[in-house]
Amino acid sequence: MTYITATGQFLPGDPVPNAEMADYIGRLSDNSERLGKLTLRQNKIRTRHYALEKDGTTRWTVASMLARAAQDALSVAEIDAKSIGFLSTSTTQNDLMVPGLASQVHGELGLPPLEIASQQSVCASSMMALKNAWLQLKAGEHKAAIVGGGEFASRYFRPGFYEGTAALDDDGTLPSDAGFLRWTLSDGAAALIMEDRPAARGLSLRVDWISLRSFADRFGPCMTGGGVRRDDGTMQPWSHHPTIQSAASAGAFQLRQDVDALYRMLPVWMGEFMRLVDEGMIDPDAVDWFCCHYSAHSLREEMIRLATRAGCMIPEDRWFSNLATKGNVGAASIFLILDDLMRSGDLREGQNILLAVPESGQCVMAYAGLTVVGPGEVDTAGEAK
Repeated sequence: MTYITATGQFLPGDPVPNAEMADYIGRLSDNSERLGKLTLRQNKIRTRHYALEKDGTTRWTVASMLARAAQDALSVAEIDAKSIGFLSTSTTQNDLMVPGLASQVHGELGLPPLEIASQQSVCASSMMALKNAWLQLKAGEHKAAIVGGGEFASRYFRPGFYEGTAALDDDGTLPSDAGFLRWTLSDGAAALIMEDRPAARGLSLRVDWISLRSFADRFGPCMTGGGVRRDDGTMQPWSHHPTIQSAASAGAFQLRQDVDALYRMLPVWMGEFMRLVDEGMIDPDAVDWFCCHYSAHSLREEMIRLATRAGCMIPEDRWFSNLATKGNVGAASIFLILDDLMRSGDLREGQNILLAVPESGQCVMAYAGLTVVGPGEVDTAGEAK
């Protein structure tokens, strides 16, 4: 068996309210800020954190924030950091193209040699990292692992990433697929400690199952970065431009979100939920805590409508979310939710937790089932009783 025995997080700076967002990500135009207000009404995020200072400088990287989150988890863990055998990281955009994020986090932590894995996708990369560690521990390859996700989205939203590019109109207006994410994504990191046995004190989360599926056979890229969409909908990678300058001018280094495609993915994500219900993996009536990462409150409302119509709605009083106060932190979000839930004081032994992480990158849906357990004895075979 595999257990989450400790959690931690790191959020840079003070919470940034809506009225101060433009002070950090910069001002493009009145039209841009009007789109921002509309986006904020839809996502209902009230505060978030930025790794940028108001002058656009920073002292953080994804790797350094994720290392801080891992240290926070280790500070409440019962095991010695040197006993960690596996480090599994996730992010949407690494600090460097090479090497991988896990190598950089390992360097920041200064732990002895260990096995690493770097997962890069969008929000569901967190669940890829979690499943990787879960399987490693189940196979007996390691006894303890650090799993984490980190994001530094705001660095792509400063005016300098748009000025002089094809995306920005003469009046400073961005197309909606570029402007949407400026007012949606934010920065931070969170991490978990996983072990092959529950903690000797306090509560742990037993990881019972993890399901992750891509539906890229049905959808093209939806959330993109590092390329330019051609007229036929395919992506031209930045490296296929004749020069780095022409790639930047075309807008290849901007984050984009096809919102219409995002909403077309919702029935597919709900269909995956129904599949797991039919297969007996999920019993909606038995879920005590539904931890679902969603990027906007409007998406939550649509999910509720679809689930209610399908007859598998988990009552809203069982939903646990921190979107309003911590924002959409991509790959870090589900780990931030778990850390806040672990620290809430509301967990009880025997409760069932369902994790749900939809990803709009090219349509991924991930679910996981956890059980809250108390301090466990371990028999001589190493299995928790």
